[in-house]
Amino acid sequence: MIRVAQIVGKWLGGGVEAVVMNYYRHIDRTKIQFDFICDADSTNIPVEEIESLGGKVIIIPPYQKLFKYLRELKKILKNGQYKIVHSHISTLSVFPLYAAKKAGVPVRIAHSHSTSNKKEWKRNLIKNFLRLFSKKYANVYFCCSEVAGRYLFGDKEYNKGNVHLLKNAVEINKFTYNESVRIQKRKELGINASTTVFGHVGRFVSQKNHLFLVDVFNEYQKLNPDSILLLAGQGPLVETVKEKVKAYKIDNKVKFLGQRSDVNELYQAFDTVVLPSLYEGLVVVLVEAQCAGLPCFCSKEVSPETKISDNLDFLSLKDSPYKWAFLIDTKLKTFVRKDCSKTITEYGYNIETESIQLEIFYTQVY
Repeated sequence: MIRVAQIVGKWLGGGVEAVVMNYYRHIDRTKIQFDFICDADSTNIPVEEIESLGGKVIIIPPYQKLFKYLRELKKILKNGQYKIVHSHISTLSVFPLYAAKKAGVPVRIAHSHSTSNKKEWKRNLIKNFLRLFSKKYANVYFCCSEVAGRYLFGDKEYNKGNVHLLKNAVEINKFTYNESVRIQKRKELGINASTTVFGHVGRFVSQKNHLFLVDVFNEYQKLNPDSILLLAGQGPLVETVKEKVKAYKIDNKVKFLGQRSDVNELYQAFDTVVLPSLYEGLVVVLVEAQCAGLPCFCSKEVSPETKISDNLDFLSLKDSPYKWAFLIDTKLKTFVRKDCSKTITEYGYNIETESIQLEIFYTQVY
């Protein structure tokens, strides 16, 4: 059996962790097993599920304690005799892959899941510096989208075909539109059948641009008073977003749902998903939402490859919140929800088939 060390960094219940778990659930685990190496300050690690599937969860010091982090990781990789290390922490992958090389791991995969935004200039100084070393210790390059691949590994490597595209595939049957689930979930959440539901799934961090989302919803609820905003996720900016909601006096129309394990059912209750992110690679939330037949609106900073169906529209962050609200309102008035699972499969986002491709890759490079 091949055991792959998956470096996920801080497990906080985000999209990257969801993607890795999707592949783990569907890969042939009699041939390939994952061991998840996570930082000690992680939250929401599904330890029971991972162990029930035959995997391991290994906790190491957070990467901020760099020397302890590297020392412990090198020891674990060497003692575990791993042949493949797959790092999912983008520009920070230089650190675990350095440890992997020192431990003698022959296959060292750096996986780009995101990009950057000019507004986060302080973070970009660090990111751009680390990008210089993105290929130094990695000898295999992965990405979730062309944009993410070119960002981390450069145009030259991408054009030469040296960057492997692994799509953020989803479990189609789990997210396909289901009217009965919609009715039940709305009943559970206390939402009337006539109410328009804005939905957002993501960590409360600056990248996700929640404050702008609240601005947009505030304008939308003026156009359509019978509407609410549901926010699923957790993160350091929750209280900041709550303060803005209070300032607009729309507390009764915005619900903070926290970290959820029923996101697939929440999509059924939503009427639209709005993601005004400052930057993204290929957002798994938008793949899931399109699979659920939802009309989706995201910023132009999101990878264009995210558009799998006509359900998704790209809007500019330079436009006013009112313009976003107006365009969303206009589309929702005539939108008819339907099953989009066939389209998602045709575009290669079915986890049943994509997990086989990853399995073949691991087997070939082992």
